[in-house]
Amino acid sequence: MPMRNPPHPGDFIRTEIIVPAGLSVTAAAIALGVSRPTLSSLLNGKAALSGDMALRIEKAFGVKMDTLMKMQVSYDIARTREREKQIHVQRIHPPA
Repeated sequence: MPMRNPPHPGDFIRTEIIVPAGLSVTAAAIALGVSRPTLSSLLNGKAALSGDMALRIEKAFGVKMDTLMKMQVSYDIARTREREKQIHVQRIHPPA
């Protein structure tokens, strides 16, 4: 059963990867080869986790990109479900 309110993957990355490694956002950004604003946006839940960033995190910290990307998909699904009533599309029934 999917989580109703999964956390943004940036929260997990901050609390379970960056902080335990003893890194500042700036130091982590340098280690990952990305800009500080890019990493900060992810960690603050303002940007989605890209496949590229997930692979960088896997290479630097050993956390599988598959796991991180599944977290992003779960987060995206939950956010979209919250808006489900605002999306109006009629079911298409194939001809008999």
